[in-house]
Amino acid sequence: MKPKILVLYYTQTGQMQQVLESIVSGMDGQADVDGVTIEPVQAYPFPWTTTSFFDALPACMAHTPVTIKPLPADILNKEYDLIILGYQPWFLNPSLPVSTFLQSEYAQLLKNKPVVTVIACRKMWLHAQEKVKEYLHTHGSRLVGNIVLKDRMPGPISVVTAARWSFKGKKEATDLLPRAGISADDIVAAKRFGVPICKHLAADNLIGLQQALLALGAVRLNSALVATEQRRIKHYRWGAKYIQGKDDAKRDKRIKQFKNIIVVGHILWPAFLLLTLLKLLLKGPELQKDREYFRQLQYEKGRI
Repeated sequence: MKPKILVLYYTQTGQMQQVLESIVSGMDGQADVDGVTIEPVQAYPFPWTTTSFFDALPACMAHTPVTIKPLPADILNKEYDLIILGYQPWFLNPSLPVSTFLQSEYAQLLKNKPVVTVIACRKMWLHAQEKVKEYLHTHGSRLVGNIVLKDRMPGPISVVTAARWSFKGKKEATDLLPRAGISADDIVAAKRFGVPICKHLAADNLIGLQQALLALGAVRLNSALVATEQRRIKHYRWGAKYIQGKDDAKRDKRIKQFKNIIVVGHILWPAFLLLTLLKLLLKGPELQKDREYFRQLQYEKGRI
């Protein structure tokens, strides 16, 4: 009998669906796969306005639940051998529909089940994955694999292309800018991850799955990204408190001010790069240990 796999995901732009379809295509009929989308009752706008985007920051940081549509009853009543959870980070936390699902009654699907996480992001994902690990730990799930697909363009370029896509809805390349998001080649190549997932599931050897995925390049991570995200999460924590404030009448004004701070921060990118390089010099061995931790699956509360 073929193993049964449930693919759960949220997608705002369709990119996550493309990634997961590619991974499943590599399973070559070796598993019975069901796919279910996590859908908020009130869909998030796309493209975003800058106000609606930054207005979501406090809720993302606090994991404030939104209302999601019920999952199909036949899915809830079915037994699965493995669950693949696809998500994207928003402000270094799992997107609100996904964090809502992980707090909802529907998360019973994850109870005592092995889980492979699939992340699609611009650059940073460490804090989001730690929060997902925490939820999985709460539900008694076993994280057995993690796959991360990122925008491979250099940081300043990906900031521009991501902003153009997020706020203008323009994804395709121009004469001056590359295509936004994960490259089409990387999405197609994600098919390779389906093979070890089925192989290890059939052999009942999910303990060795992550090493097999890493050998295929499932997690590309350097110490500089660890140092950068350690700094960035502090900024977002402060920003969430600032936007939340105590006077709702001035919220839009605070959102605009925080947006301007973010813009200035990107303009000062070379200065922040120097700070990152300095941290690498001073705390290189410590950051290397952090890098190895984030490439693996264990969960240590408060790691970032």
